[in-house]
Amino acid sequence: MKPVTQPLLQQAAAAFAFGCPTGAAERYGAGHINDTFAVWAADRSRRWILQRINTDTFTDPAGLMENVCGVTGYLRRQIIARGGDPERETLNVIPTCDGKPYWTDPDGGAWRAYVFVEGTVCLQKVESEQDFYTVAETFGAFQNQLAGYPAATLHETIARFHDTPNRYANFEKALAADVMGRARDVAPEVAFIRAREADCHVLTDQLAAGVLPLRVTHNDTKLNNVLIDQATGRGICVIDLDTVMPGLSAYDFGDSIRFGANDCAEDEPNQSRVHFSLPLYQVFARGYLKAAGGSMDEAERRSLPWGARLMTLECGIRFLTDYLEGDHYFKISRPAQNLDRARTQFTLVAGMERAFDEMTRLALTL
Repeated sequence: MKPVTQPLLQQAAAAFAFGCPTGAAERYGAGHINDTFAVWAADRSRRWILQRINTDTFTDPAGLMENVCGVTGYLRRQIIARGGDPERETLNVIPTCDGKPYWTDPDGGAWRAYVFVEGTVCLQKVESEQDFYTVAETFGAFQNQLAGYPAATLHETIARFHDTPNRYANFEKALAADVMGRARDVAPEVAFIRAREADCHVLTDQLAAGVLPLRVTHNDTKLNNVLIDQATGRGICVIDLDTVMPGLSAYDFGDSIRFGANDCAEDEPNQSRVHFSLPLYQVFARGYLKAAGGSMDEAERRSLPWGARLMTLECGIRFLTDYLEGDHYFKISRPAQNLDRARTQFTLVAGMERAFDEMTRLALTL
């Protein structure tokens, strides 16, 4: 995509029905996918989020925004019904001046706008068990509130995103092609993945058999996708809804565990420093199940620790696949960074496997 120039930014801001004259627009946040700006009212009384959607990643902005509007509209009705604050507890899409959910610029770029939720913060890493619990409870509430939403009507904004068997197949193709001549250096990692080929099918097979229900899933349940109220410390709003798609509750639960229940950097080169934290898993499971457990049967609860294992394994497979293909998908700042990322994920998987019986017990009893 072309760089965002000041004239283009001004043109984009003018395309939306903010209800008052706008003034300064400035880059906002630390996201790596979309171009995000804060647009102020001319009198600085309020502001909005203005984003250019990355259409290289999200090739169907119409379908994406249909998902976002459908889910946020449903959440808004749920929040109003229980006496909550719909202006703060879900994202609110600002329509364009002609009533559409997004605006297309002269170069084909897709732009959207949201109400800015003031008085909130995002966490970049787990600072305390309470932080992790708060995030867990917020994501659990998000799933619980959407339990009645017709998940099958959602568009896949990234095709086969958590199709773990397909990720495995892509890895085998990359290994066979070996375009960078790196396969000979990763024999232990290859053996680790191949020993778990059958595991890759566990959740998709249960979904196909009707054992697990299709859910509305966020699919990017990192800590920084929850807005936390500065005054109360309560998680109030789930953001970054671009990857909201049909999926399994195990995907969202598992990705949070992969990201948060460890004590290391994602690209830690020294695997002796990498540890899966069962206590943090328990903290997250308690918060998540407190909010979402009432809508889950035993089979779905049993799937949660599998979600942790498979989302972590899948991520490691993706890192190693990218390493074999020449590091063209995940950005790197040093050689072999994607290999270190893959090894870290595999070390975490091994830790989860050792703790799996206890992980399952907690998922069933909390």
